[in-house]
Amino acid sequence: MNTALNLNNWSLQIDDRQIAWLSINCPERSMNALSTQVMKELKTALDHLGSQTIKGLVFLSGKNNGFIAGADINEFSGISSPEGGKPLIESGWNLFNRIEKLPFPTLALIHGACLGGGLELALACTYRILIDTPKPALGLPEVMLGIYPGWGGLQRLPALIGPQEALNMILSGRTQDARKAKALGLVDWVVAPRVARQSAAEWVLSGRPRRQARGLAKWLNRRPLKKLVAHQARKTVLSKDPDAHYPAPQSIIDLWEQHNGDGLAAPDIVNRLLNSPVTANLIRVFHLQERLKAFGKQSGLPPVLHIHVIGAGVMGGGIAAWCALQGIKTTLQDTDYSRIASAFKAAAPLFARKDRLTAQAARDRLIPDPEGHGITTADLVIEAIYEDEQAKQTLYQQLEARMKPDAILASNTSSLSIQALRTGLKRPEHFLGIHFFNPVSKMPLVEIVHTEGISQQTIDRACAFAGQIGKLPLPVQDTPGFLVNAVLAPYMLEAMQCIDEGIDPEVIDTAMLKFGMPMGPIELADTVGLDIALAAGKQLSADKPVPNCLTRLVEQKKLGIKTGEGFYNWKNRKHGNRSSKPVPDGLAQRLITPFIEQAKRQTEKGITQDADLTDAGIIFGTGFAPFRGGPLHYSKTGCGKIR
Repeated sequence: MNTALNLNNWSLQIDDRQIAWLSINCPERSMNALSTQVMKELKTALDHLGSQTIKGLVFLSGKNNGFIAGADINEFSGISSPEGGKPLIESGWNLFNRIEKLPFPTLALIHGACLGGGLELALACTYRILIDTPKPALGLPEVMLGIYPGWGGLQRLPALIGPQEALNMILSGRTQDARKAKALGLVDWVVAPRVARQSAAEWVLSGRPRRQARGLAKWLNRRPLKKLVAHQARKTVLSKDPDAHYPAPQSIIDLWEQHNGDGLAAPDIVNRLLNSPVTANLIRVFHLQERLKAFGKQSGLPPVLHIHVIGAGVMGGGIAAWCALQGIKTTLQDTDYSRIASAFKAAAPLFARKDRLTAQAARDRLIPDPEGHGITTADLVIEAIYEDEQAKQTLYQQLEARMKPDAILASNTSSLSIQALRTGLKRPEHFLGIHFFNPVSKMPLVEIVHTEGISQQTIDRACAFAGQIGKLPLPVQDTPGFLVNAVLAPYMLEAMQCIDEGIDPEVIDTAMLKFGMPMGPIELADTVGLDIALAAGKQLSADKPVPNCLTRLVEQKKLGIKTGEGFYNWKNRKHGNRSSKPVPDGLAQRLITPFIEQAKRQTEKGITQDADLTDAGIIFGTGFAPFRGGPLHYSKTGCGKIR
């Protein structure tokens, strides 16, 4: 039948109960995506089903890793005129409307990733069943690309779960796991894999009414209450983006309030989004993220099944907790039992965000190991002790004698030379840097630090490990500060020089918040720790003197958040506070210039493979304003004025 219909991306079967099973499996993609060709084939399949006697239609995926990851982003990024976007939006809008109005019930049998256009397809169905597999993710992340859910999601999701929850999802781009999806009413049922097809068959033939928002949630979709919801959503957006750097959120609210999510009824709004430089830059950032993800998809390498972390401080404890949550047996060692206890306490709220079974499984995998028994069986040993070269080298020689011959030994050092640390090792080719950022649970980037003599297999396995735990690996050459810290150091030191010149710290931070940074450089220094900033400054500031204000605060033991006071008093202070004082003209440009210049130098030295990877590392390692496309891209294009 599939051959007769000329379907390359779909397969169609009709069983003896007259249920049609339409499975998507895009042959040349690792994950399913709704390209123009895939959508044309879907229309062909629906045309064929219209001539058959069908009692129900089930959409499912032939790939193990998920349902549908969304539309083909390349087709959106290729739009160069207002006319170019309309056919793309119109085709999906009309096709999914057709699915919603089919004369027989439809069901989306979802597992894994169900994002963007994939979720919009599921929303067009009568029912949705989610298979309970690891890491399900349902969401409409279009806002993160500067666009909107154009195939009906902005209309159907508010009608299904209520506009407040729907707009929270759409405006943030956040995904939902199985527990949250069921609680919201996003899916009708969550089932075990072994009964998935049976459950889908029974549900699609059940005659149950289509789920819709009820009570107040239903009335909030209608005027005049709809206007109140839109007003509150705009206030929330303004609080998160007071400088209006990102046009998509406000446009999404307008489309929902004024046009019930139908972008075809508001071509001016849609064209403005599709042709915005912000959208172009956010799509660029998406592709940069995909490049980093590709480093983590090394095939043919054994996965890390057991990781042993030495050092239960903030970084070591954070690494251990994250790895346990991602399904890896994790043993945590420290000479101080109280630090291990503190690490477990810090892990508790991270685990608590998950459903009960996932949280319990993570707790079971995180094992206190003060004696270091896990060293002998671990596939990867990560050292996260204090920054002392001699202490680390002594530790490594003790570890190497106990580790499996093929195990990787890695340091989470942020400042010491990997080349120097590996001195004296018998298997130096198995040693490298795996540099996480704080907080581990939130920062997506991991620098994979390598130098001459480290085997390519070790580098590849380290990258694959980062991908295995859901991080973005970036291979970088061994050099002081690697990439991210090397770029941040002159930026923070320039900000502190401004303090020495009499500029208020909060004014400095306000300048960079207006620029689009997630945190000002002075608050960042307080967050990192001023003692660490001082050490990095001495190492990375070349011939420039260390600012007096930094030296003075460190001498006074005012080290930032960890001591309660640094440049700011943190007793009652909130992150992201802005100054009401005027920001001097040119201040943001002054501060960002050493940041960009250092990024150029690191690229020219070959610390990363190319300028795009430098931009990727800095965006995902520092939060550099994504709408500007990365510091080197911004420097080259001047995209986005400084406000």
